[in-house]
Amino acid sequence: MREFVTKRLYKDVEGTCTGRYGYIVAVVAILEIQTGKIIPGYGSAEFQVKYSAILFKPFKNEVLDAVVDTVNKMGFFANAGPLQIFVSKALIPSDMELDLNSNPPSLHSNDQKIEKGTLVRIKIAGTRIDATNIYAIGTIKEDYLGVIE
Repeated sequence: MREFVTKRLYKDVEGTCTGRYGYIVAVVAILEIQTGKIIPGYGSAEFQVKYSAILFKPFKNEVLDAVVDTVNKMGFFANAGPLQIFVSKALIPSDMELDLNSNPPSLHSNDQKIEKGTLVRIKIAGTRIDATNIYAIGTIKEDYLGVIE
């Protein structure tokens, strides 16, 4: 039974997101599995499990490295692990121009080019957390942010 509960914990918890703790990246250790209780009328059992885990919870003003996923006329989306960050056109330096005709679409200036697959350094301008997901808005309009070469 202990082995089943352990496998089920890894399957159900790793890779999920909670509003309170953020993304659960990996379960590191199982600290305690309490004796199960039978749920009347269902025939199932319920176990209380205490465990430690590696978490990822982004916060405002945190600087992250991310990979650009999509560039469009509104800005671009980038992924930092499980977190998708939107960088609005207003939070991109004014010298960067949008080129929707290139394949893939890109933003470019004299010294930088942002397109799908580009590694960028982004500062989180704000987050919104709900029960099962975290949404973030970022900026590259400050010093030392933008394309990582």
